[in-house]
Amino acid sequence: MKSSTVWLALAFALACSSAQAADNVRVARDFTDMVAPTDQQAYEAGTKHFNQCLHQHGFKYNWTAWTHETGDTYSYSYVSDPMPWATFDAMDTAVKACLGVIHSDVNPHLKSEISAFMQAMPELSHQPKDMGPPPPLIEVRYFTLKPGHQAVETFMAAVKKIAAAAAKSNWPHYFQFARMIDAGDGAPDFILVIPDKNWADVGTEPDPDVWKMVENVYGKSDAAAIRQSINDAVAKQSSHVDSYNAELSYIASGK
Repeated sequence: MKSSTVWLALAFALACSSAQAADNVRVARDFTDMVAPTDQQAYEAGTKHFNQCLHQHGFKYNWTAWTHETGDTYSYSYVSDPMPWATFDAMDTAVKACLGVIHSDVNPHLKSEISAFMQAMPELSHQPKDMGPPPPLIEVRYFTLKPGHQAVETFMAAVKKIAAAAAKSNWPHYFQFARMIDAGDGAPDFILVIPDKNWADVGTEPDPDVWKMVENVYGKSDAAAIRQSINDAVAKQSSHVDSYNAELSYIASGK
């Protein structure tokens, strides 16, 4: 967890769910498209055509687009606003009018596509009170945990302590965690999103860094124990940087 600006919402406005009762869970849906380099221009044109169709039919659900800047650089992610599960039924009905555009103008240019749901975890996150527009860049980090419920409980307990320390110390560097749901075989268990205003921000470590901040709150021994518990629970990590793509994002009229 490192530097950030004043915006964080799972890169995808997940921060709206600041309190989640069992009957009031909010989830966002993500589609990540992999495109061949030679099809990139046609794919983007097809996506814009799809967005035009959505506007013409009064589609009322926002989708924020992100272009992958590192990792698989010919990938695009589209993330919905956080919504109750039942709202996705209404969305599926509303999008049917434009599925033909997807089939004719977008799908022919795809190498592959993956989709998942993400449930925001406010208790594991440290976010500002006032949310601004999407940042120019976001760092996306995936955590795959070791098998078994114990690893999940250990990881969540440790990250919760980090978030509490950040809040207590008014640490001015924000981050948001979400839990991956129904993401398919080999998918990570948790996703961490950190906003950045530019590449210099990506490359700048916070002062104090996250572990020094935790140490300042809990003491050196407890901070070391928290760090070790995360290391013990995590089997694999990966990360990439995305940039906000306003041209491919869909913002419903009147929003």
